[in-house]
Amino acid sequence: MVRTWLPFVSYNLWLQFAPAVGQERWHCDMKRGFDRARKREPQVAELLAQDNIAQRIGILAQGGVYEFHKDPLMLYQRDAVQKVAEILQLSQESAIVRDRVISIVENYKNNPILFGKQIVKLSRGNEGFPEPIIMQHGNYKINLFAAIDCIFREEDQTLHILDFKTGKSDFDLRQAYVYLLTASYLYPQQKAVASFYNLETCKWSDNFSATPSQLKAIQAELIRIAQQHQKDLNRYRQNQSDFNQIFLPNPGTACLYCAFSSICQFSVSEVSI
Repeated sequence: MVRTWLPFVSYNLWLQFAPAVGQERWHCDMKRGFDRARKREPQVAELLAQDNIAQRIGILAQGGVYEFHKDPLMLYQRDAVQKVAEILQLSQESAIVRDRVISIVENYKNNPILFGKQIVKLSRGNEGFPEPIIMQHGNYKINLFAAIDCIFREEDQTLHILDFKTGKSDFDLRQAYVYLLTASYLYPQQKAVASFYNLETCKWSDNFSATPSQLKAIQAELIRIAQQHQKDLNRYRQNQSDFNQIFLPNPGTACLYCAFSSICQFSVSEVSI
């Protein structure tokens, strides 16, 4: 089946357009330019192919949760952590990744929050892009991509969308809204809530819900972002020399942690505090 190309949007793209509250000084739109407009350039493609430490830990942590529920008896085995580590091939990872993921697996074995839940969907973490959802505004259509970690059913049949976090990342309500909008397409007429759970700190967020009017507003904003992003891409393709005018740089502290710092002409290697 040949899928018709459509402009797209995702929570990640939304985050690249506008940072979470309190993270403004870290935001640099030029990262979106490298990631989205110049991704096929050899140097950029090489950088994008490398999972950074945080990404790698997140993927493997999700895989650890998946393995415990793929075989629920694993939770009762004394060597469960070692077995999951072998399945995830943690011996091939760097020391920092291996140690943190093992700690996460131990945390989850001691507090398996999904145990006994009616799981509707549980991701391994490495499935790649999910099937898109087509959203339409007038004659304008876009693809919405939303990779959901887990969906389980509460006792009252409410669908609970759960996103796993690692590290010190904060919970972003916008991501919950994107998941709830996705659920309204995948499971129409069913009540849904969304929450976040940090696998390292064992901190669970509040449950978030959305009214139909809120979901309509979120959809409108996502469509606006998809349209603007496509305009930016088209403008860049027409005149690549305008790259830094289309995708504005924000040199500063963020450069020290940016994957593209080695190829960005605006990158700074030292920042005064």
